[in-house]
Amino acid sequence: MLTEREILSTLEMLRSEHLDVRTVTLGMNLFDCASDDLGRLCDNIRRRVADLAGNLVDVCDAVGDKYGIPVVNKRIAVSPVAGFAAAFSPEQLVTVARTMDAAARSVRVDFIGGFSALVEKGMARGDRALIEAIPEALAVTERVCASVNVASSRAGINMDAVYRMGQTIKRAAALTADKDGLGCAKLCVFANIPQDIPFMAGAYLGIGEPDAVINVGVSGPGVVKKAVDRALAAGGGPGAALDLGGVSEIIKRTAYKVTRVGELIGREVAERLGIAFGVVDLSLAPTPNVGDSVGEIFQSLGLAAIGVPGTTAALALLNDAVKKGGAFASSHVGGLSGAFIPVSEDLNISEAVEAGHLSIEKLEALTSVCSVGLDMVAIPGDTSAETLAAVIADEMAIGVINKKTTATRIIPVPGKKAGEHAYFGGLLGQSVIMAVRNGTADNPFIRLGGRIPAPIHSLNN
Repeated sequence: MLTEREILSTLEMLRSEHLDVRTVTLGMNLFDCASDDLGRLCDNIRRRVADLAGNLVDVCDAVGDKYGIPVVNKRIAVSPVAGFAAAFSPEQLVTVARTMDAAARSVRVDFIGGFSALVEKGMARGDRALIEAIPEALAVTERVCASVNVASSRAGINMDAVYRMGQTIKRAAALTADKDGLGCAKLCVFANIPQDIPFMAGAYLGIGEPDAVINVGVSGPGVVKKAVDRALAAGGGPGAALDLGGVSEIIKRTAYKVTRVGELIGREVAERLGIAFGVVDLSLAPTPNVGDSVGEIFQSLGLAAIGVPGTTAALALLNDAVKKGGAFASSHVGGLSGAFIPVSEDLNISEAVEAGHLSIEKLEALTSVCSVGLDMVAIPGDTSAETLAAVIADEMAIGVINKKTTATRIIPVPGKKAGEHAYFGGLLGQSVIMAVRNGTADNPFIRLGGRIPAPIHSLNN
């Protein structure tokens, strides 16, 4: 149970520490919308979105007003399009994406995810068509998000799909060159993708999920930072009464309270809509706002900036404490539930890149102990498709070997070089462009293709 003091501290989180419900995401199954007629399929999608999500924004706003807790984003995640629309060509799948975009706009949600394929063990016809359609689909829509799972700890890494995704990212960047490659900001390449992520761009509704479900994403890096600051000040600072074990306990308690807030909002939204409640994803997802940064937590812990020696250990502590606090708060914690380090979306992390504290190699090391992976990383536009695929493959290997989710959301910014800036706008923020070693070099390893086998620990059934 929370004490009176802890209840008061939760209210303080709302007033001055950027606590919010980052997203309420409505997952909906579209497999029974399938048809061999494109027009009928698109009509079915429109009707399903209107029926299930027509009141989503109004209900989220009403529940947020009731508790004084804003719901920042309202989103939809659908079944993988490569599954229920497998009969169609890439050009026709672009039409499906346009339909999804228009349907999302009509119900006033921010994003709709699920333009997705799961190809960790091989690519079927629908998967190949969807991957080919991704660049144009993301260029001609505003709200559609795409994800492709190319690896898992059970199947290994599908290197043919990895190489194809490197080429896909290059095309998506080129088609949105006037917006610094913005299309790539709506595309995630995954290993071990969960079926219930509420955060974009990875959200989709998994095969084992119900017809409709409400999943909630609660953030709060500013809340965690202030809690650490208060605890260290009261404990006399590092080396005094409060050690890192005590800091972990503070973060865990804070994560507990934040998770309870998310579950409260999510359950009421689900009840009002008559839809099942799914999970709370407690991921420390920052924004470009000052005071709402994961990077600032590292400075509170005594590091000069994210990226300096000690960062990986500090991130491991942070990620573990967040997961433990969330798991204690609810039996329905899911998604990713950890710490995100998206470069352009976190002002402090972006500044650490510009100051030279954080390189792409250090980011890769950090992803071995945090949620997601190389997230919103802007790189030079002349980076080759093979190099992009190689970066993806390295990140997938971390996920496969460690039995965790990893992903890349990487943006080769057309016409720009390392040290210049990319501007994506809104929550996507801006960032200095990071250098990539040997970015234009030939890479025969990637062209070998095939599948990197699953590690031996995949045989644990």
